[in-house]
Amino acid sequence: MSQALPGDAPLIHDLIGIGFGPSNVAMAIALSEHNARVGRQEAVTAHFFERQSGFGWHRGMLIDDATMQVSFLKDLVTLRNPSSEYTFLRYLQSKGRLIDFVNHKNLFPLRVEFHDYFEWAAAKVDDMVSYGHEVVAVEPVVRDGVVEYVDVTARSGSETVVHRARNLVIGTGLRPLMPEGVERTDRVWHNSDLLAKVEGLQGAEPERFIVVGAGQSAAENVAYLHRRFPGAEVCAVFSRYGYSPADDSSFANRIFDPAAVDEYFTAPDDIKRRLMDYHGNTNYSVVDIDLIDDLYRQAYQEKVLGTERLRFLNVSRLTGVTETEDKVRATVTSLVTGEEKELDADVVVLATGYSPADPLGLLGELGDRCHRDGQGRVRVERDYRVMTDAGLRCGIYLQGGTEHTHGITSSLLSNTAIRVGEILQSVLDRGLGRVQGASRPVADGIGSVR
Repeated sequence: MSQALPGDAPLIHDLIGIGFGPSNVAMAIALSEHNARVGRQEAVTAHFFERQSGFGWHRGMLIDDATMQVSFLKDLVTLRNPSSEYTFLRYLQSKGRLIDFVNHKNLFPLRVEFHDYFEWAAAKVDDMVSYGHEVVAVEPVVRDGVVEYVDVTARSGSETVVHRARNLVIGTGLRPLMPEGVERTDRVWHNSDLLAKVEGLQGAEPERFIVVGAGQSAAENVAYLHRRFPGAEVCAVFSRYGYSPADDSSFANRIFDPAAVDEYFTAPDDIKRRLMDYHGNTNYSVVDIDLIDDLYRQAYQEKVLGTERLRFLNVSRLTGVTETEDKVRATVTSLVTGEEKELDADVVVLATGYSPADPLGLLGELGDRCHRDGQGRVRVERDYRVMTDAGLRCGIYLQGGTEHTHGITSSLLSNTAIRVGEILQSVLDRGLGRVQGASRPVADGIGSVR
């Protein structure tokens, strides 16, 4: 812990963001637009750290024909500022595809195209980010007995940099979730690694893939591998009787509305649980109906032709994975009969979802000042600010990890544009608390070097 003196803070950021995925790119855009409106004297100074060497969002799942499950209008900015220069439509215009997209009559772009939009937007605010910098420590800075600032230490190679801030915005994303006791290897993949791992099979002739999971990613993996390797069998393993269609009907989609966040936040805990039970099928372990129909059509066609490469092992679960010299042996158990079936495959792909990173994992001793509920979950205010002891004046905001307080949109794109505007407004409403000389941005985005 360091002691802040009145005159030692000429390089204090108003805000530091940890992670530079879509949520914090949207945060940087909101800051950039705010600063353009108010001018230099009232500008909010900010910097972001991203451990990747450049922008990247689920690169392993950018399958060539996979589409977004969210409307292009729910981009990084439109719902907050439709006239912004950072909208998906402005991106299309810059690429010369606006008219073509309009003629396409489709709300849901290709995922690879939306990723390119994210990269395009991130490049417009890349003066705010240090790529290739992993945040390794966050330490409190005390002034007059109160934690007024935090020092953020980031490592790049053998060097570290330290930046000081009045507010933190943590957007570290999700982590691939593997079944207990199963490790990722060259033959056991998480679906997030799909495209990178497939490249390693170039020139090989795999005979069988096993894909575990019942959600959109699992179904996309099955369809992709079946198409990419025409000589291989693809076995889908899931505990349901069949893939369940996603409920994207107009009324159900209201669960993603900004107003739904207000309602969810103020609802009693039992109502929160009920809402998640009612509407989990808008997002979790569900598949687009068009993809379900395509897979069924393909499976039926193969039955007719007598060349079945697409197999569905339903009402079953994976109960064991053992690697042999040149294969991986999967044990699949029927949930109805308990019968075990062993299948040798070239690869097992686990589309088993993601878990949120501990949002306070980087905060060290500061984490002890953050409040948790009876279940150990972080207490979060409506403005996405973590509830803390009175002695911690620095604001800590979360982009993700707030599903228990803010509902299903916590880690989704649907409310990103609105959420960053609310966080920015909260930072402004709470005041920037600048002292003389403390409002200047750090030159080149670099503080002290250790």
